[in-house]
Amino acid sequence: MKNYNKISIADSARTELHDQLELTGAEISINTLTPGASVPFVHSHKQNEEIYGILEGKGKVVIDGEETDLSAGDWLRIAPPAKRQFFADKTCAITYICIQVKQNSLENYTMTDAIV
Repeated sequence: MKNYNKISIADSARTELHDQLELTGAEISINTLTPGASVPFVHSHKQNEEIYGILEGKGKVVIDGEETDLSAGDWLRIAPPAKRQFFADKTCAITYICIQVKQNSLENYTMTDAIV
């Protein structure tokens, strides 16, 4: 059995990597909203925080009623109970990665988890 999985993804509005990479500690998705489009619902989570990285384009997110502009290079963390919805700019698409992990589950990272 290999100790890694590798895939390639095609252009798609949404690609979830959980099943494709057999992830056991996170959900990761790559998302693209076309110009003027939005995620069609407001949502929150029970226990997972979400980390978003804006890869291309621009748009906005509304979190608990507060509007925040987004552009390539921006990163944000959203706590589980926060209500959120993403929107692409009217003139261009937005592509972002979403990493979903259980809040307060990180115990070790970088060198505290490395075996050198």
